[in-house]
Amino acid sequence: MTSIPVDKLRRIRREVLQTKRNSIELRGIEKRYGDAVALCPIDLDIRDGEFFCLLGPSGCGKTTTLNMIGGFVEPSGGVVRIAGTDVTKLPPNRRPVNTVFQSYALFPHLNVIENVCFGLRMARVPKDEQRTRARKPWIWLALGTFAERPVGQLSGGQAQRVAIARALVNKPSVLLLDEPLGALDLKLRKRLQTELALIQRRVGTTFVFVTHDQEEAMALADRILILNEGRIEQLGTPEEIYRQPASLFAADFIGESNILRGKKDGDIFVLENGARVPISAQAPDAVTSVVIRPEALRIGQDGFFGAQVLSREYLGSITRMVMQLENSETQVVSSLNDHDMHNLSEIGLEPGQHVKLSWSENAAHPLVEAN
Repeated sequence: MTSIPVDKLRRIRREVLQTKRNSIELRGIEKRYGDAVALCPIDLDIRDGEFFCLLGPSGCGKTTTLNMIGGFVEPSGGVVRIAGTDVTKLPPNRRPVNTVFQSYALFPHLNVIENVCFGLRMARVPKDEQRTRARKPWIWLALGTFAERPVGQLSGGQAQRVAIARALVNKPSVLLLDEPLGALDLKLRKRLQTELALIQRRVGTTFVFVTHDQEEAMALADRILILNEGRIEQLGTPEEIYRQPASLFAADFIGESNILRGKKDGDIFVLENGARVPISAQAPDAVTSVVIRPEALRIGQDGFFGAQVLSREYLGSITRMVMQLENSETQVVSSLNDHDMHNLSEIGLEPGQHVKLSWSENAAHPLVEAN
C-alpha cells in the first residue's frame, strides 16, 4: 500500500478546512489594563475543525487572546463569536468551550474515571451514559488501564491525557489548550504532540493551542498566529511562515535564520560588506534584508562571498556550522546533513578555515524593514 506524503496530506486537509464555516470570529478584540496594552485590536477567523496555534514570546498577548475566547478575561473592546453566536458577555460556563491548562487542574480526591466524568455529573447525565461517553476518549488516549487509579499516582503525561479526556467528553465546540505540554520533558512532549494531533483529527473539534515553542506549533498547527507585544506579526500555515516570513521578528522567531542586511541594486542585492548577491526581480526596491534558512546556505570552494568557519557542532541528524562573513561582523549558520558533510570532506570545515557561501535562486526571501 502506497503511503501519501505528509505535505500532500496537509494540503488536502487545508483545502477541506477552507470549505468549512468559521468556528470562532474575533472582531476588533482588544485588552487594556489602564494605560498598558495587553492586546491591540485584532480581527481573526478560526475555522471549524482547525488546529490553530497562538504563538509568541512571554507577554505577547497569546494567553490573553485565549482567555477572551474562553470568557476568563473580559475584552476592553470588540466582539467574540463562537459558532455564529455573540458570546462576548457570556461567562465561561455558558460558552461551548472547554479548557486544558498546563497545571492539569485535576481533582485529587477523585480517581481518573471520576475526573473525566466530573463535568457530565455536574450536568446530571446518568451514570451509565457517563461511562459510555467516556469510552471513546479512553480509546483515543490509551488510558483504559488507569480508569480506577487515583490521580496522585499518575505521571505527568498520564495526568495530561486525563485532563484532555475530561475536556473532550463534554463534546465542546472548541477546546482551548494553554501550554498543556510545557511542564513535560522533551521526549514525552514529542510523543504527546503526536497523540494530540491524532486526537484532534479524530474528534474534529476546533483546537486553539497556546505555546511559545516554535517547533511545537510547526508540528501541530494547520495555521499559526504569531503575536509580538500585543500585535499580529503574521498569520499563515507553518510552511508559509517558515518559507515566507512577513517580518524580521517572524523570521527570527520561527526556527533559525540568516538575516543579511543591505540594499537592492537592480537584480543584485549589495550586502553591508560590499558583497553582491542575486535577488529576485520581483523583490521590492525598498528591500532592506534577505532571509536565508540554514539548510539553504551552501558551503563550497565557489560562491557569492567568503567566510571563516568559527565552530562546527555535531548534533546527530545535522552538523551546525557557524561562520563569519569576510569584512563583516555578521555571523551565519549552515545546517548540513551527513550526505553534505561527506561531499565536503575534502574541504574539512575546521574552525579558522575559509570557505565560500552561496544559495539557490529562490532561497533568499526579501524583507522590507519597518521604520
